[in-house]
Amino acid sequence: MLLAACHQSYEETKRQTRMSRQEAQRLDSAALKVAVMPTLDCLPLYVAEYYQLFDTLRGGVRLKFYMAQMDCDTALERGRVEGIMTDLVRAKQMEKRGMKLRYPTVTNAHWQLIANRNARVKQLKQLDDKMVAMTRFSATDLLTDRVIDSVKLDKDRIYKVQINDLSVRLLMLQNNEMDALWLTEPQATAARMMKHGVVYDTRKEDLQLGVMAFREKEMRHQERGQQLELFVQAYNQACDSINKYGVLHYRDLIVERCKMRANTVDSLPKDIKYVHARGPREQDIALVEKWLGIKKTEK
Repeated sequence: MLLAACHQSYEETKRQTRMSRQEAQRLDSAALKVAVMPTLDCLPLYVAEYYQLFDTLRGGVRLKFYMAQMDCDTALERGRVEGIMTDLVRAKQMEKRGMKLRYPTVTNAHWQLIANRNARVKQLKQLDDKMVAMTRFSATDLLTDRVIDSVKLDKDRIYKVQINDLSVRLLMLQNNEMDALWLTEPQATAARMMKHGVVYDTRKEDLQLGVMAFREKEMRHQERGQQLELFVQAYNQACDSINKYGVLHYRDLIVERCKMRANTVDSLPKDIKYVHARGPREQDIALVEKWLGIKKTEK
């Protein structure tokens, strides 16, 4: 009798575990899943999640964290997420591979080219024969080519090094393993605090390359489309909150989600603002498609 009771208990535990796993899978499948990175362009999503602004969505929202853009792309292409925070170059490259995307909004993402203080690079023309960390077929790849063209350097004399993971990229700067590299916030602030210099800042150009992208095939379903509408409303509310109280009001949230020290967050630019959801501009799309066309002919 004792053995039978133990067997029943074991079988019941297995059944309950299986049911719990199935329920978790069901809830995850119903949720709108978005791939994010530890960068400030994702802050409205972190704020919306923290203040439960996504609770109006049937099924809710799941933010999936990655350290590299390529991992976000893979998650989208393999159906693990419905949307990603990315840049227009990577999104258009995915579309060229056959995935139609919908762009509910651009983001405030901007990039700085940080030169290692030991590399003695004070001006862009001094990047000759230097290594630059970037991500292939991304905004940082396009920006590297713009920098090269702006000072008429030989493309073969600047060595593009693909370092996808943001934490690895920053660590390579700390260890003096890279001459220059592209960073966005808050990693750019961390680099500046280590006394590395900024030699190029996209905020000085009229560029809007950060975007949020969702799989069009998924969004055509009525329920997913309704989820996206509510998602955008929550995103706009989060933007309003950040603009009202300032980025530093969410100091602890940034420390947690962006894996940054508190003193780094305290040193962030005070003028960071977020705009309501709006699609990418034609001029930015044209710039990206022209560049991708040039890269195709260079192969």
